Amino acid sequence: MEPDLNALSVFALVAEERSFRAAADRLGVTRSAVSQTMKRLEATLGIALVRRTTRSVSLTEAGERLYAEIAPAIADMRGAIEATGNLRGRPRGQLRLAVSSIAERFLSGRFLATFAEANPEVQIDITVTDEEFDIVTEGYDAGVRLGEVIEQDMIAVSVAGDERQLAVCAPAYRDRFGAPSHPRELAGHRCIGWRRAPKVAPYRWEFAENDKEFSVAVAPEITTNDMALMIKLAIAGAGITFGMEESFRPWIDRGDLVPVLEDYCPRFAGFYLYYPSRRNVAPKLRALVDHLRRLG
Repeated sequence: MEPDLNALSVFALVAEERSFRAAADRLGVTRSAVSQTMKRLEATLGIALVRRTTRSVSLTEAGERLYAEIAPAIADMRGAIEATGNLRGRPRGQLRLAVSSIAERFLSGRFLATFAEANPEVQIDITVTDEEFDIVTEGYDAGVRLGEVIEQDMIAVSVAGDERQLAVCAPAYRDRFGAPSHPRELAGHRCIGWRRAPKVAPYRWEFAENDKEFSVAVAPEITTNDMALMIKLAIAGAGITFGMEESFRPWIDRGDLVPVLEDYCPRFAGFYLYYPSRRNVAPKLRALVDHLRRLG
């Protein structure tokens, strides 16, 4: 069976948008044209790919499987076409990035502001998220995560040097309750924890002793998915909290927070910008990588 590449590209847009109308808008055609293309594709394959209601579109199991298989190839083709079209011009188009909420240096403002100024025809769309997912399947150009969780088949460019996580508290809390001398003593302290989603267990605090890593499952009195709130609570004396040193640095320098357990907080590989290994990297993404390397 000869594949209908046009129909597959239409299906990929429907899968991304979960909407016939949105897919039609991106293609510059009518909703009816998209619907007819989908019907032909389903008839050719002999199986339903989408479920339609008056309000929404979702993928069937077959549709989910087909989309997972073709999404990387579709992304490669889009990148190749965009790269070819932009060879003579400045980087342009929408640059979609998925960035960890704790990638402080990347999100600090200066890097993105200078990139936007140097590339006025690039529209930067940033999703700040700590969910782990396939950026290719979800339609992102690149992501920023800690190096240890990036897939091996990705190209990774360092955003900054080594990082470390710290336990911190307010001087007033330390003076009132004392500072733990070992992570195992955290069980006797009030702690402020982090979780990435409401039904997910709080993050385990990670330490090292004699070059051996270990984690502590503290029982936080307060748990949130908002680092800014964690910092405010710690400054207010609510307890000890734990996170990236870069997140706490401004308040440590001002004396609002003090590190504890530093001897058990080793450095590790920090954040990386990562993207799929492709022969044709879109100019907008190449410009971002070059900008990162210049400022690094």
